[in-house]
Amino acid sequence: MLAGRAFAAPARQCLRRVNGTSRWAPALAQAQSRSIVTAEKDKVARFKGTKGNDGKFTVTLIEGDGIGPEIAQSVKDIYSAANVPIKWEPVDVTPRLKDGKTVIPDEAIESVTNNYVALKGPLATPVGKGHVSLNLTLRRTFNLFANVRPCRSIAGYKTPYDNVDTVLIRENTEGEYSGIEHVVVDGVVQSIKLITRSASERVLRYAFQYARDIGRNKVRAVHKATIMKMSDGLFLSTARDVSKDFPDIEFDAELLDNTCLKMVTDPLPYNDKVLVMPNLYGDILSDMCAGLIGGLGLTPSGNIGDECSIFEAVHGSAPDIAGKQLANPTALLLSSMMMLRHMGLNDHANNIESAIFKVLAEGKVGILTDPDTNMTC
Repeated sequence: MLAGRAFAAPARQCLRRVNGTSRWAPALAQAQSRSIVTAEKDKVARFKGTKGNDGKFTVTLIEGDGIGPEIAQSVKDIYSAANVPIKWEPVDVTPRLKDGKTVIPDEAIESVTNNYVALKGPLATPVGKGHVSLNLTLRRTFNLFANVRPCRSIAGYKTPYDNVDTVLIRENTEGEYSGIEHVVVDGVVQSIKLITRSASERVLRYAFQYARDIGRNKVRAVHKATIMKMSDGLFLSTARDVSKDFPDIEFDAELLDNTCLKMVTDPLPYNDKVLVMPNLYGDILSDMCAGLIGGLGLTPSGNIGDECSIFEAVHGSAPDIAGKQLANPTALLLSSMMMLRHMGLNDHANNIESAIFKVLAEGKVGILTDPDTNMTC
């Protein structure tokens, strides 16, 4: 560890205060820099659903594949025991062909659109063939522009790192995942990275607002503008512009490789920050952070849009253990806690989460009643 710490300090030299002119923002991006449109300043992704006549919110439930139905049933059972005011509306998102294209069934789209929120289990994606990723299709269909991935150490799961509490926000709609690929000549394929100011501004603005909401006063943009001077440079210069609208939040930036190095050396300095980054970096870094706390089975996730939001377990569908009642529902349960807080049901989220953490800390499985909250799980 001493050797690791010796390398950590020099790496901090790569931090840049970017409230002034950014060294890495290309001249073109700086020239195109503009003040944020007033109408966009107050645009924040908030839950818009309302309770029905029965006093409950209706939530779309996408159980998913493999172990999905089992872990979804665990969530339903716990919510029922805790009297959470939610009514589930199960939908099937098995893709269909429509006009030669793979699409999500209309009834599933209508359910999410009407309810504004959904909880989703793992969906299997064919490798190298078959239909396109349903996860990607859902994000594009509902314009889920921000992926929020908190990673917090859980008592009962011992890892080499203690007290990890990171929050990553990933731009969810473009970057290398834009799907713009073509064959130049035989044996040569070109994949285009798409970065736009509008998408960057939207996720950056959400990151600052989210930092305020959870009581953190620092936002850090993670980038590689040293190499991708125009694309990541645009993301970084947009971040600098947006930061001016949040004077109460400290803002800086850091190179992706340095972030990875320092996080696996000592993740604690990141506990007071919200990290925000383009799509591919967020995908890789969020999984790396999940490894710091024990894996994807303990990691919640939320995909946020201006209209609809989908909360999901990001682990695989594990078909090899499906139907054996061996699957751990923790990730989906914690994702549903994010969902409840998004909906403003904070007390219910706190009670259930407290019971979950007590069960995990005691290393018990099966039925347990928490005497403090009277919560059974």
